[in-house]
Amino acid sequence: MVDIRPAVAVNPAERAGYVDPPPRMGFFTDTSLCIGCKACEVACKEWNLVPDSGFDLLGMSYDNTGALTANSWRHVAFVEQARPVGWQSSAPMTGTPTGTSASVATAEAGADTHVDTGTDPGVPPAPDAAPAGRMVDGTQFLGMPGTDLPGKGDRSGRADLRWLMMSDVCKHCTNAACLDVCPTGSLFRTEFGTVVVQEDICNGCGYCIPACPYGVIDQRRDDGRAWKCTLCYDRVKGGRTPACAQACPTESIQYGELDELRERARVRVERLHADGVPEARLYGHDPADGVGGDGAFFLLLDEPEVYGLPPDPVVTTRDLPEMWRWAGLAALAMVTTTVAAFVGGSR
Repeated sequence: MVDIRPAVAVNPAERAGYVDPPPRMGFFTDTSLCIGCKACEVACKEWNLVPDSGFDLLGMSYDNTGALTANSWRHVAFVEQARPVGWQSSAPMTGTPTGTSASVATAEAGADTHVDTGTDPGVPPAPDAAPAGRMVDGTQFLGMPGTDLPGKGDRSGRADLRWLMMSDVCKHCTNAACLDVCPTGSLFRTEFGTVVVQEDICNGCGYCIPACPYGVIDQRRDDGRAWKCTLCYDRVKGGRTPACAQACPTESIQYGELDELRERARVRVERLHADGVPEARLYGHDPADGVGGDGAFFLLLDEPEVYGLPPDPVVTTRDLPEMWRWAGLAALAMVTTTVAAFVGGSR
C-alpha cells in the first residue's frame, strides 16, 4: 500500500513572524461526497458580497462559472466522462488510475467488450431494480465510479456518462508565490496560515496572477484589483466556520485544523480503497510537494488534470534568489567593464 501520510508540516504563520500563532486552519474537500449543488458558491458570494459570474451554462453541464475568477472564489466543476454500457455493475472496478473500467481495457485490446452483470444484456432491468452505486458508511455516492448515474446506456451500445464534481478554491499554499511578488503588501499571511488579499491596498499591478501555480487569482475588469478566496478570514477570526463549509449539505467541504484534516483525509482514502474505489487519491496534502503543501487540499477520484489541476505544481518564484544572484554578478561585471574601459580610454 502506498504511504499517503504527509511529511512534517511547517506552519507558515511562524515564518511570517507570528509569535505562538494558533493552529493552521484549512479546507479538506472530499469530491466523492460532492453532489454539485453549488451551495458553496452561493454562500461564498452572499457572505463576501462577490458579484455574480454570469448565468451562461457554457455548454458544460450545469457549470455556469467555468473557473475560479475574481467573481468566483468557489467553483464547482462538473466533469463528464464517457463510460461503456455495463460499467454500472456492482462489481469492484480494477481499471487504470483514471478509473477506466476493465471493459474499456478489453475494448482497446480488440476483444469482446461485454461485461457479465449476471443478467441478459438484451433485456432491460426491472423498473424496481436496486441501483448499483457503492455504499460507504451507509451512504450512496453519485460521483463514484461504478454508480448508477442518470442517463443509462441503451441497447445500441452507446457510451454512458459519469459525473465527477469538485468544488475548487484557492489553495492557500505553504510557499505562496503571490506573496513573493506583491509590491504593496496587499497580499499577506494571516495568523491562521491562510493568504488574504487586502483590496484597499492592491494597486492592480497583476504580478500575483502569473505567479500563482494554480491560476486562482484574477482581476476584476471594472477596477483592475486582484481578488480571491480569503478562507472567510473575518469569520475564522470570530471562531466561525467559513461560509462555503457551513453551507455544504454533504460535508464535502470540511474545515478545521490542517493537521487534523490531513489525518482525516488519510483515513478516508484508506476506507475508500478498502471499499473498492482504487481511484481515490489525495491532492495537495503533502508538505513535501512543490508548494510545500496546500492549506486547501482535495480527495480526487481521477488524475488531477481531469479536474483542471496541475499534476506537479511548483512555487513559481523558487528560482528568484538564484536569478537575482546572477543578475547581480552580471551587473557587477558590466560596471567593472565600463570602469575599466573609461580608465583605459582616459590615458
